[in-house]
Amino acid sequence: MTNNSYKDLLPMRSHPLALAIGLAAGLTSLSLPAATLHMGISGDPASLSPAKITGGVWEEDVLRDLFEGPIAIDAEGQIIPGAAESWEISDDGKTYTFHLRDGLEWSDSQPLTADDFVFAYRHQVDPKTASNYAHRLYPVVNAQAINAGKKPLEALGVASLDDGKTLQITLNEPTVYFLKTLVLPFAYPIPQHLYAKYGDDWSDPSHIAVNGAFKPVKWISNTELETRKNPHFHDADAVTLDGVDYYPLEDKVAGIQRFRAGELDILRDYPAAQYPRLSKTLPKATHRFPSLGTYYYVYNLRDGSPVADKRVREALSLAIRRDVIADQLLKGAVTAATSLVPPGTSDYQAQSQPGLDEPIDTRMAKAKALMQEAGYGPDKPLKLTLRFNSGDEHRQIAVAVAAMWKPLGVDVELRNTEANIHYADLMQGDFQVARAAWISSYDDAQNFLQLLSAETNNYGDYHDARYDQLLSESDGEQDPAKRAQLMQQAEALGLADYPLTPIYTYSSRNLVAPTLTGWDDNALDMHASRWVHKPE
Repeated sequence: MTNNSYKDLLPMRSHPLALAIGLAAGLTSLSLPAATLHMGISGDPASLSPAKITGGVWEEDVLRDLFEGPIAIDAEGQIIPGAAESWEISDDGKTYTFHLRDGLEWSDSQPLTADDFVFAYRHQVDPKTASNYAHRLYPVVNAQAINAGKKPLEALGVASLDDGKTLQITLNEPTVYFLKTLVLPFAYPIPQHLYAKYGDDWSDPSHIAVNGAFKPVKWISNTELETRKNPHFHDADAVTLDGVDYYPLEDKVAGIQRFRAGELDILRDYPAAQYPRLSKTLPKATHRFPSLGTYYYVYNLRDGSPVADKRVREALSLAIRRDVIADQLLKGAVTAATSLVPPGTSDYQAQSQPGLDEPIDTRMAKAKALMQEAGYGPDKPLKLTLRFNSGDEHRQIAVAVAAMWKPLGVDVELRNTEANIHYADLMQGDFQVARAAWISSYDDAQNFLQLLSAETNNYGDYHDARYDQLLSESDGEQDPAKRAQLMQQAEALGLADYPLTPIYTYSSRNLVAPTLTGWDDNALDMHASRWVHKPE
């Protein structure tokens, strides 16, 4: 995705004026179903198309309710059958065969077949689509070559068999983590009958058809996305909600106020610093749970960037007092991080960035020396722009880090934008230092390590042949211990180059109305609304 095309990727949405006119006509005419779930999320989705989102967690939260891939996630975060009722993996680990459920339909009652999955996966790797998720399909035969424009779409290793009842995916080599990734949006089908009719506008709420539990009916940009239960969903009888309405709330303090007022049933990702107060005033509603996520600052390594110099990056990382951010600023609701891969990731020992285990005085002395070697200091300051997406917590951290860098002779300009613009600019390389985060949708170290190898989420444009080789070898390694060793070598190698600096490890933080049932805290912090029950 490029900056120039960003607005073109957004579907047509209702204008806020339309809502104002509707309200002026009389609030009494509005009748919302009693069992509608009202959820505050961190930002507006960039699109409702699985191929057009930027990769934000809030986007995945929304699309998880609208679509379903071959596999799905239950309330506890475990893999369960999705659109496929069963599957097999060949003995050589290269061929995945998914048997789709009988009678699958899109929300417009059109049949859903394996052809829709084949179309979707080809669409994801089509270079014209510029999908942020295309790299997720690189384990599939010819995916990378197609995405590079070197082979036709038809060469992709996916096939529709048995008159559309069976989906088959063929990989280049055994890839242990691949099945887990199929819960992500890149694995969702796309209604090719609507794409043929409307092109990229197929995902506009006035046209869209979905195969998940809920269907969009109205979208007011940066205000509300309204959905209603999809009666054509294969498990619709078990869905008790009449719909889910999502409210993008980058101002989470305002979100807390709306939750207290009963306007929201759920507020996703409340500010960490609010945890002590909320746990006392709203003890039954305040959820916190260890999760697989890392909050980090990424450096732009491209030519001409002031942080292309490794000495500068190392100095900046050494000077950050993660304990102050985690324990004081965020009130202990998160854990200071020294690794990219969160501790607690299955079958893996997280590797720390060099030097972060030293006392702060030692670190600051080394940081100042590195800056002087690079030609900077109080008499010759380094001017840096630090970017972050809007939100009080992100701003507080940025202000604190800027103060920590000041003794090194660094003058920081803070710049914030809304989440979608922020991440679109990061993917374009339009930054010097920027806040980023990665919340894993599957329990595997690879999902974090690919951030320094992938084409789209590798915001700082880090490249190292040895790193890529280690990661590639680990992808095909079947022995868990040997695979972990390869990934640990890769993490240690990458962190020693300081392409990014970990700041803290997440704990999921959600406000959930105590009257709701079916919400289970889990390490992936994934909560499909189909499992939630709300009393009328």
